[in-house]
Amino acid sequence: MTLTVTEAGLALTDATAYADEPRLHEALGLLRRKAPVHRVEAPEFNPFWAVTRHADIMEIERNHTLFHNAPRPLLQTAELDAQQRQREADGIGLRTLIHMDDPQHRVVRAIGADWFKPRAMRAMEERVQELARRYVARMTEYGGECDFATQIAVHYPLYVILSLLGLPESDFPRLLKLTQELFGGADEEFQRGTTPEDLLATLLDFFAYFQEITNARRATPTDDLASAIANARVDGEYLSDIDVASYYVIIATAGHDTTSSTISGGLHALIQHPSELARLRDNSALLPTAVDEMIRWVTPVKEFMRTATADTQVGGVPIKEGEAVLLSYPSGNRDAEVFTDPFRFDVGRDPNKHLAFGFGVHFCLGAALARMETRALFAELLPRLQSIELAGQPEWMATTFVGGLKHLPIRYTLKG
Repeated sequence: MTLTVTEAGLALTDATAYADEPRLHEALGLLRRKAPVHRVEAPEFNPFWAVTRHADIMEIERNHTLFHNAPRPLLQTAELDAQQRQREADGIGLRTLIHMDDPQHRVVRAIGADWFKPRAMRAMEERVQELARRYVARMTEYGGECDFATQIAVHYPLYVILSLLGLPESDFPRLLKLTQELFGGADEEFQRGTTPEDLLATLLDFFAYFQEITNARRATPTDDLASAIANARVDGEYLSDIDVASYYVIIATAGHDTTSSTISGGLHALIQHPSELARLRDNSALLPTAVDEMIRWVTPVKEFMRTATADTQVGGVPIKEGEAVLLSYPSGNRDAEVFTDPFRFDVGRDPNKHLAFGFGVHFCLGAALARMETRALFAELLPRLQSIELAGQPEWMATTFVGGLKHLPIRYTLKG
């Protein structure tokens, strides 16, 4: 049956579409060709304009004064939109960097920025490499077969980012579960429940945990990112409890979940494209471009939204003040106007102008760390990898925001 443009637009509101990549890319391809700026009116959602071409997404990302993150930074139901606005009015709403616009965004972003600059990344490199060795060694312990997504990829970047924050290893399983509940709210395997109250309960658990961390770091400051966030001052005042907790949440969740999706999806792509796996194993100098190709291929962040602050146009389509646009990153990253043969996985792709980290003032704070972690793991794994194949059916998480492979059963042999 032929897909219509209306049906393709509705797919963007369907979490199960992101767990079915052929279906998703059929919908996105149709939108790029026929209606690259398309108004979506879906049941249970406030209307929005789906923006699917790379050039149009870039235009919006560049113009952060015309297109604001607030009040609708990501796609959720009309009911959740209303609850978010009410919680913000009550002073208890999640307010991460993705919820903020300048000048507040610039000031708050600066609190953690130094921890992700090149000098800080060089200081972390040895720790990251050590963890990469630990998790490749763990693959040996599994005896040649494992679920790479749940047993390796999800834990390795979690240890990196929570070590940077300075949190105790005993808390890592709890924070992993909360992250999966937050990003997997539409996935039956990960969701705490099906109601908005269940999602709120997850947030409140996060807040309660990080309130204890804040109190401890203010009483006894330490040399870690958690302490930097807890003790940051703006105009001489500490951040509010909600803003501090929100900062922790975005670092602790997005700081590992997106990277684990890239690592799992990257390995899956290499298995699917054995000639590219061989090419990369034969030429380790391709690893930096291979990592960016993995990031483009997976695109862990599926969308962000912006709201027009004045009447304007995108791709020749009029957008009124107050209307929302959805930036479809998986679509932009398969745009043939920018990427030669975009559905070919190419470990040497250069240039690679992917949008997976965003662009402009909201460019991902942890981009350099994500690249370093992914590079370190494959630099450790590939020289030892003698054979690898799927040992079952891969499964993707149902989501409309952040996600990737949730199961990747593999069978392999490693040297040494």
